[in-house]
Amino acid sequence: MTDISRRDFLKNLGAGAVGLALWGRSSTPNLILAPELGRVTRESLSVYAEPNDTSVILFQHYRDDILHIYKEITSPDGPGYNPVWYRVWGGYVHSSFVQKVKYQLNTLIDKFPSQGQLMEVTVPYSQSYRHRVNEAWEKFYRLYYSSVHWVFSAKEGPDGLPWYEIRDGLVDLSYYVPVEHLRPVSADELTPIHADVTPSLKRIEISVDFQKLMAFEGDQLVREIKVSTGLPYLSSAPNTIPTDTPRGNFKIHAKRPSVHMGDGTLRSDAEAYELPGVPWVSYFESSTGVAIHGTFWHNNFGMTMSHGCINTLSEEAKWIYRWTTIPDDGNSENYRTPVLVY
Repeated sequence: MTDISRRDFLKNLGAGAVGLALWGRSSTPNLILAPELGRVTRESLSVYAEPNDTSVILFQHYRDDILHIYKEITSPDGPGYNPVWYRVWGGYVHSSFVQKVKYQLNTLIDKFPSQGQLMEVTVPYSQSYRHRVNEAWEKFYRLYYSSVHWVFSAKEGPDGLPWYEIRDGLVDLSYYVPVEHLRPVSADELTPIHADVTPSLKRIEISVDFQKLMAFEGDQLVREIKVSTGLPYLSSAPNTIPTDTPRGNFKIHAKRPSVHMGDGTLRSDAEAYELPGVPWVSYFESSTGVAIHGTFWHNNFGMTMSHGCINTLSEEAKWIYRWTTIPDDGNSENYRTPVLVY
């Protein structure tokens, strides 16, 4: 990578336009290099000769490999909960652990609200770095497509070019990613959906048996979403938090556009339970923090997958985030969208 001087760096900040790339540089902003790409989200993924899991396994792909998806196939051989397979180079992969992604580059912004600017990752993944005083830059969390983060500034990064500073509330530190990997979330994207509908008419029903979420306005079904609820609770150890989704009547009590879920482990271990930037989180159960939220670590909707939360595609979680209501003053329970889990 070509370094630039501090003066040139500041000049770039003033101009407000820098283009970088995940696997190379590009001067063209908002460039999409392929219309259908998929990222492998598990440690390994088998490529089959045919779109069924009884055919010959030809070879493996591994976590964060980027696949070209030539065709989406609904296989008559299932599996029944999710019969979608992808035709890729050399064979077929099941869709359950392939996140569909894009590769969109963005230009620099250099002015930030005091509360930070909400930004979304628009490339398959972005390797973040952190920087300690008088120490070298070191790799930190890997951030994934559709995850959302709070950005507070643009600073000179490890290659001498502008990188965005992400401040992480869970681990109470900053880390940095190239500016072209994040796009600002506009105010229009946060405006309420169906705001003309009386809030008390809105409700959500979640069927654990059928792994689906249904949004109603009165008696009218306005959206149906395939989801993944919590894995069955198998542990008998004391003081452990159940992983199955609680059933009963709840209400949306808080919403956050970005949440770091995990243990706050300060390492970039792909197997660690660290999910920075989980997008569009709508909490409905307060004792264990169960919520509806976007998911970038699997595509296996229709099967139980979570630690108790309701996993959806990020765009579906964003719709729920904008559609549900909570009171501005915290007083009127009538304005909290009910959630029935059965």
